[in-house]
Amino acid sequence: MLNLAVNARDAMPRGGKLTIETIPVDLDDAFSRDHLGVAGGRYVMLAVTDTGVGMDRATQSRIFEPFFTTKDKTKGTGLGLSTVFGIVQQCHGSIWVYSEPGIGSTFKVYLPRVDAAVEAVTQTRIPIILTGSETILLVEDDAQILSVASVILRELGYRVIATARPGDALRHASEIEEIDLLLTDVVMPEISGPELARRLLVLRPSLKVLCMSGYTDDALVRHGAAEAGMAYLQKPFTPDTLARKVRSVLDGPMTAEP
Repeated sequence: MLNLAVNARDAMPRGGKLTIETIPVDLDDAFSRDHLGVAGGRYVMLAVTDTGVGMDRATQSRIFEPFFTTKDKTKGTGLGLSTVFGIVQQCHGSIWVYSEPGIGSTFKVYLPRVDAAVEAVTQTRIPIILTGSETILLVEDDAQILSVASVILRELGYRVIATARPGDALRHASEIEEIDLLLTDVVMPEISGPELARRLLVLRPSLKVLCMSGYTDDALVRHGAAEAGMAYLQKPFTPDTLARKVRSVLDGPMTAEP
């Protein structure tokens, strides 16, 4: 939802209308024939529509490819819609885009309908053992994730230095006396998270490193995190998952040598 809404916002630089709607639908055999890979049956359809710049057919054919983006390299990595596609596929659903240049775009997500009763969700406090007081350098080029992760970590007691730019992270590392953990996204416009970690480990050999990504393990390997033996956190994550992983890395052995 967040990725689709942010993309809709970015497609309307001069303003516009964002519409989010849900409706139960029955997909028949005719729909299945016209939409490869979709089985007929009962679904819930989620549609996110904007009145923005729209896309031509060539762009539409590539939007779910990892690292493909029409945005400036400082504003997007091309992973947002590929992450959406992956989540929908994991839920045994499908996603389709309808767009015209100058008119806008509609993303329709079809998720299998479940008629069972909703399970009650109970919220539990994060155990005190998962809190901390260490200093964490957080590097994430997605503004929403940067903000949410910062709030979670500060509520857990950590001192957080948050930045969207690896270059600023390098500057902070040279200016701040003590940094205990680097929590960084893997894929960023300037340099990758693992490369940032390697540079910081030269300056701070005792630094712990935790890389996070919303993409697949193959991409993680390509960008060097797995090969360097760095800890890994899969996006999206819950506050409890983040708290446990951060605490585990801080209490664990040293990060591998750069």
